Amino acid sequence: MQDKGNVDLQDQRRRWRYRAFAIAVGCLMSLLGVSALAGWLLQIKLIISLFPGFPSMAFNTGLCFVLSGPGLAASTLAARRFRIAATIMTGLAAAIAAARLVEIATVGRAVYHVDQLITRLVIPPDFIAEIGGGMGPNTALIFLIANLSLLLSLHVGKSRNQVVQELTSYVVVTLGMIALAGYLTDAEQGYRWGRYAAMALHTAIGLVLFGSGLLARSWWMQPANRAQIPLWIPAAVCFTGLVVDLYTPLGLANGILYVPLVLTALWFGNRNAPLFFAFACTVLLMLGFFAVRHDEATFWQEIANRIITTATLWLIAILVFYFLRNNHNLEAERVRFGALVRSTPDAVIVIDERGTIKSFNPAAESMFGYSPQETIGRNIKMLMPEPYHSEHDGYLAHYHQTGEERIIGTTRMVSGRRKNGIVFPIEVSISVVVSGQTKTFVGIVRDISERVRQEERMKTTLSQLEAYTAELERSNHDLDEFAYIASHDLKEPLRGLHNHSRFLLEDYEDKIDEDGVRRLNRLVRLSQRMEKLVNDLLYFSRLGRQQLAVKRTDIGLIVKDVVATMELLLEERHAKVVTDGRLPEVVCDAPRLTEVFRNLITNAVKYNDKSAPLISIGYLDRYVGKDGTVARNVFFVRDNGKGIPQEFHEDIFRIFKRLEKSQDSEDGTGAGLTFVRKIIARHNGDIWLESEVGVGTTFYFTLGKKREGQNAAA
Repeated sequence: MQDKGNVDLQDQRRRWRYRAFAIAVGCLMSLLGVSALAGWLLQIKLIISLFPGFPSMAFNTGLCFVLSGPGLAASTLAARRFRIAATIMTGLAAAIAAARLVEIATVGRAVYHVDQLITRLVIPPDFIAEIGGGMGPNTALIFLIANLSLLLSLHVGKSRNQVVQELTSYVVVTLGMIALAGYLTDAEQGYRWGRYAAMALHTAIGLVLFGSGLLARSWWMQPANRAQIPLWIPAAVCFTGLVVDLYTPLGLANGILYVPLVLTALWFGNRNAPLFFAFACTVLLMLGFFAVRHDEATFWQEIANRIITTATLWLIAILVFYFLRNNHNLEAERVRFGALVRSTPDAVIVIDERGTIKSFNPAAESMFGYSPQETIGRNIKMLMPEPYHSEHDGYLAHYHQTGEERIIGTTRMVSGRRKNGIVFPIEVSISVVVSGQTKTFVGIVRDISERVRQEERMKTTLSQLEAYTAELERSNHDLDEFAYIASHDLKEPLRGLHNHSRFLLEDYEDKIDEDGVRRLNRLVRLSQRMEKLVNDLLYFSRLGRQQLAVKRTDIGLIVKDVVATMELLLEERHAKVVTDGRLPEVVCDAPRLTEVFRNLITNAVKYNDKSAPLISIGYLDRYVGKDGTVARNVFFVRDNGKGIPQEFHEDIFRIFKRLEKSQDSEDGTGAGLTFVRKIIARHNGDIWLESEVGVGTTFYFTLGKKREGQNAAA
């Protein structure tokens, strides 16, 4: 993170230098323009032409410098008012240059109406006639394209206008340096396009500055594509190449000098830079050729040399372009990989063949407590406790000698050591990256302290569970012993009470008064009921521990069998059992499920106050309850009886819980619904009911599946 902060700080400094350079160029252009206008207003020829006999800077040229300079400087400032000012000033300069070019194209270069339109307002006519001339076509062209590129950059997206402005800056610098070379070599073709108007010496200097300022602004706009070398280096190559081109026979030496100019694109972040330089070199080659006179004997030879030189430069430019494009793609992948490494929650550590740390991501900082400055350049052993600390060098040496990979490509659980000395468990996965003869090892480290703690807790829980299981087995064994005692020792006194009561009634009924007989009969009934309660309790205790004999069973046949066995009860109560639709086949314990239907039908008949009880049994593929709960594959038993109040919907499933007191000793014990719930729970099902007092009750149950959002009854 600190490295990233340093990179960001360097970017900010570079951007500040580029903007400062562009502002400085804008100020110098303004100063140059003001000086030229002052020379016109004060009628000082030396300021206008610098040297006697040299072309003079036109009044409109000075005005364009005054407008373009502040426009360039203002375009680098973020405030809206500066952008508006830059737009106005560059727009006016472009309009003046465009008007001059239109005049040259339509009327001719010897007509200066556009220049004199403003000049006559402030300058005496005789001084204008003495100086003569106007803005040259090359000067007008440079001001037009330069100011248009500035306008484009102010109102179009950065990624597009940055490229356009960079290309424009190369053209401006090239044209300005051609004019300078023309002055140095006394070749008028460099600074005079045509017989009349020419570019003044200080105009050429100002335009070179203008192009340099545009280039600096372009790099400021997109610092990722900034150049890594000063601007004066390619500029000096251009200037030297043009001078050599003008003074060497056949123009051979200039081709050699322009190759380094194209190669300087390697130091530029913009991958289009070699094509821009090749274009600039092509322009220089053409201007160098037409700037001098040629012998007829060598004319075609020089043309052939120019073509070969141009083709060679473009070939080199294309090769450099593809190199920069591939390098750009690799850099983009590196940036993406770096972002991935920085954002991953696992520690990523890169080491070389000697075990020296080369990369240490933020997750590794957080995990080990070291900063990158403390680890990069040091041996990876610093992060290892013993015995890994001592064994690591031996493993690397063994790997270099034999190539045997013990842990590469695998995941191992080892230990790491934090900066504070704490040893903690880690999971390490190591891979090797081969580049030529160099091998780099990438380790992905995960802190598994929490997982180890969870495993320890799980082991503890498992031990406790085993202890609970043993205790449960012991408890079940005790319950079996209790069941044995209850079935023999507890039943024996009950049978004795029952038998002796019967004997007393049979042998002494005539000797006991009516109240005594009544009490003996009561004792017989209570002993019988007590035996039923004991039997039901034993059955319930065994119900949850016996294995189910499950098989595919036709529920319709079970219901028919239950109805057949209850025929006498149904006739006595004038009750009727109907099947609502076809009942499916399910995998279940048939005897247990028979008991479920028998209990539900029996309750529906016994607790029914209607003269003709009606019990309906059916099956639903999908059930939607009043509370919105949903269940599938649901059986139901519906009656038209008394109904059960809402507050007792849970109580009826409690063992020996009865809502109505019965005087009949033949009535059940109140454990039937408890058995039903237990059997259904053993089938991984659920049972519930819907009831309306005075209308009837419907019991619903599932087998093998729970209701959505509900737990199975237990």
